[in-house]
Amino acid sequence: SPDILPTSMASILTTSEDAWAILKHLYSFYLYLFQKKIQPTLQRRGLAAIAHFLFGPPRLYQQLQSERDLALAIAQCGLDNNEKVHMRILQTIYKKLTGSRFDCARYGSHWENLGFQGLDPGTDLRGTGLLGLMQILYFVMDSRILPIAREIFRLSHHETQNFPFCVMSVNITRIVIQVLREERLSRECNRRQQVIAVLNDLYVAVFLRLFNIWKTQQKTICDSGFVLKDLEMFAKRNPKQLLKHLEMYMNGCTVLAGEDGFQAHASEVLGSNINSLITDNKGLTFTGIGDLPVEREQES
Repeated sequence: SPDILPTSMASILTTSEDAWAILKHLYSFYLYLFQKKIQPTLQRRGLAAIAHFLFGPPRLYQQLQSERDLALAIAQCGLDNNEKVHMRILQTIYKKLTGSRFDCARYGSHWENLGFQGLDPGTDLRGTGLLGLMQILYFVMDSRILPIAREIFRLSHHETQNFPFCVMSVNITRIVIQVLREERLSRECNRRQQVIAVLNDLYVAVFLRLFNIWKTQQKTICDSGFVLKDLEMFAKRNPKQLLKHLEMYMNGCTVLAGEDGFQAHASEVLGSNINSLITDNKGLTFTGIGDLPVEREQES
């Protein structure tokens, strides 16, 4: 069992919006320093660029591009032990998934129980950075979707269908980042006049799809690579459909499991009380964990 820390260090966030608000405010100040490290869109050349211009999705509105860049900047930021907000995000995720009332140690085997690969969660965030952690936080802090997050977490500990929950989550964040960079979300972001909220909804929608495919098709860890590849292809082709299914789930409608991999029931959409504790808005700094890979489409 994890080491118990003093109560004075207990700290879970009131809502995921608290953490996002802190990050938006603080990272926006530093964003201009890291503009050159961000690759906001997929680089296309030759006929691929012409075809995308003529037949591709619409461009993201200019007033939303800074929020897109902010999300990608957060994905460049590593976990910092000196930042209280970072540590509180970790503790909140641990408490929400396990139901524990106590803080746990920064390092230890209890993180493996959550589905990280080792004793330090920070080592699994390469490629998604703090954004990978923030999306798990979003998943467990919304009382409407917390029940499905816990159901997926339980499935991840199944005797035969187990999988590393948090590592799978980080892979889903990676998929969401790629969908954003390929401009597949621009239409929905423009419609809603938001970027990060759309990213979070797509993350939940992809995770919900994975859950139903994994459960109904009896997938195991040996299938994970194929499942993730199919998820990425589907998310890039049908982000609107994924978001629509999520909306139906959130409204309590039943979506029958089929080739879409969804099976949501109104009875699963339950409320959950969220403890109110203080947050800390101490400045956050970029630690640099390597740029997101730049992918190029070859000329036809």
